[in-house]
Amino acid sequence: MEIYVNLNSFDKIAQKGVTMEYSINNNDVLLRLDPGDEIIDCILKVARKANITNAEVSGIGATDYFEIGVFNLETKQYDLHQFTGNHEITNLCGSITTMNAEAYQHLHITCANSQGQCVGGHLLKAKISLTCEIYIRKAEGSITRKKNESLGINQWQL
Repeated sequence: MEIYVNLNSFDKIAQKGVTMEYSINNNDVLLRLDPGDEIIDCILKVARKANITNAEVSGIGATDYFEIGVFNLETKQYDLHQFTGNHEITNLCGSITTMNAEAYQHLHITCANSQGQCVGGHLLKAKISLTCEIYIRKAEGSITRKKNESLGINQWQL
C-alpha cells in the first residue's frame, strides 16, 4: 500500500516555502525536501504523522546552512560548529526512536564544501539549498530513550 502526502495540503508550516513530500510503502518512507526545508523538523513531522517509533534514517542532498555538534566528554555538552555556503550532504544517517512518548531523532551528517573538504558531527540543524533525499526504514517494535545522567546523553532502553 502506498500513501503519497504533500504536507502543505495538511498543515500550515511556520517556515515559508516548505514543500517537503513523502510516500510510504510498507516499512519504507521516502522523503524529499526542497529549498528552505529544515531536515530535523521535517523528519520529526513525518515520524509523528506516520507514528514511527523505531527506524533507520539515511540521506543525501545539499545545504547552505548547517549546525553540528561534537560531544565533549568533560562538559557533557556539544561543542557547536556552524557552516554556511554551498555544501553537498555526502551522508546523513541515524535513527528515529521515542523519548517521553514523543518522536525523537538522533542524526549525524557529513558535508563537503566546494573544495571537497568534509566536516561532520551530530546534526543540530540543516537548511536545504537544493534538495535532500531521505530514506526511512521502519523496524518492528519501538525503542525509547532515557537520559543517562552520568554520561549526559539520551540512551536506548532495550
